[in-house]
Amino acid sequence: MSQHLLTILILLPVVGALALIGYSFAPGRREEHYRWIALLFAIATFAVSLLLLRGTGSGIAEFHFEENVSWIGNIGARYHLGVDGISLWLVLLTTLLVPIAILSSWTAIAKRQLSYYVFMLVLASAMVGVFVSLDLLLFYLFFEASLIPMFLLIGIWGGERRIYAAIKFFIYTAVGSLLMLVAIVALYFIYGSFDYVTILTAMQSGNVTLSSTAAFWLFLAFAFAFCIKVPLFPLHTWLPDAHTEAPTAGSVILAGVLLKMGTYGLLRFNLGLFPEMARKFAPVMITLAVIGIIYGALVAMVQPDVKRLVAYSSVSHMGFVVLGLFSFTEMGMQGALYQMLNHGVSTGALFLFVGMIYERRHTRMISEFGGLASSMPWFSTLFVIASLSSIGLPFLNGFVGEFLIMIGTWTSIAVRHAWIVTMLAGTGVIWAAVYMLWMLQRVVFGKLTNQKNAELRDLNAREIGILIPLLVLMLLMGVFPRPFLDRSKGSIEAVRNRVVGQPGGSYAAVEKRETRSSAP
Repeated sequence: MSQHLLTILILLPVVGALALIGYSFAPGRREEHYRWIALLFAIATFAVSLLLLRGTGSGIAEFHFEENVSWIGNIGARYHLGVDGISLWLVLLTTLLVPIAILSSWTAIAKRQLSYYVFMLVLASAMVGVFVSLDLLLFYLFFEASLIPMFLLIGIWGGERRIYAAIKFFIYTAVGSLLMLVAIVALYFIYGSFDYVTILTAMQSGNVTLSSTAAFWLFLAFAFAFCIKVPLFPLHTWLPDAHTEAPTAGSVILAGVLLKMGTYGLLRFNLGLFPEMARKFAPVMITLAVIGIIYGALVAMVQPDVKRLVAYSSVSHMGFVVLGLFSFTEMGMQGALYQMLNHGVSTGALFLFVGMIYERRHTRMISEFGGLASSMPWFSTLFVIASLSSIGLPFLNGFVGEFLIMIGTWTSIAVRHAWIVTMLAGTGVIWAAVYMLWMLQRVVFGKLTNQKNAELRDLNAREIGILIPLLVLMLLMGVFPRPFLDRSKGSIEAVRNRVVGQPGGSYAAVEKRETRSSAP
């Protein structure tokens, strides 16, 4: 089983989707059974994904559970899968959030349930495929395959402006993906292979030299596709609309997993394949990241819609991830990967809370709430914890990632006066406290000014069961981050060495001098 574990993880949700379709033809079928079948296969996928932990040791950079067979022989495309310390946690995050998203749809989705759960399972399969693909053509196909079901989830089960949001989401991401496809084809003609490991080995050996001009345009093509997906300022405008109009489960998956495809791609491909261009573009990427951190926070502060507020907070938090990646320091890059996981857990939970109050009140306007602590004490307590996690309160997960990123950026040589950049980025933490605490004060605390809020029922057992795993992870990752960081250390260090250069090299020597003089 271990030899084909990644294939099983990809195909198990697809088998679930086929089982749903098959059941739809069964005599005496019942609509409510669709969600149970989908949940069963989603939980089974998560259970199987836990086996990845047994085969990936601490600090090891190599790929594990590899499958590498010929796929399209005429063009040399291969079915090459593998998982390392970078992709391991992203796969586990994906398989965890999918059953949670399905459970969140239990009462929210009443129409076209068959199609809805089929799309959810197909989306799960594509997302896992993105994180384990080591063939560039295969990666592209999974990357695009994840776009279609999310487009349909927003367009069919979204809000009033769902068609506009779905089309905008599709156009933005599809254009970026097409540029990436051009770059993938170019790499194929240069290196004669779509295989990531083969191309990386050829680059490291120097057998085939990539010109500076070619590297420049290839880096830009990949970066453009991934920066749209992050999304990095100013390519972020599709995100608030998509989040606002998407159903709750769609927002959870969008924030928890799909955005991570962008930062994962930057780490795996832009930094891994084009280290010189990564160094040259670092000042630009860091500048855009800092602008995104501050801009996203300031815009979130003035949002009247609580879901739109959480959406803009994603722009700010994902800016931290890009900042850490392009710091080219071990702590910064480790913090960036950790923050990817933190954001998926914390922001995914926040969207669940928003969906729960929307189901009860059918509004997301902050002005419509107030005093929920009296009528919904369990909801309010757990909502406050998730919000504090998003802010980055010590002993919760958000603190660890942001602290590592800022320490790593402070000692970075990617830009001069990195301490100034760090201080500017650090204001994002302050702004996050402002907009999140202000939102909590207006939604949860204060007096009950609307009689409708006084009559709201508190969380039921299903809703508490959905939230508890995420809340436990917030605390566990905040108090005991070492198991997560140890398993990703080797893979992060391998990418970092590629960008920075081997110890003792010229770039490494510059880094050592700059680190000693980085304090203001």
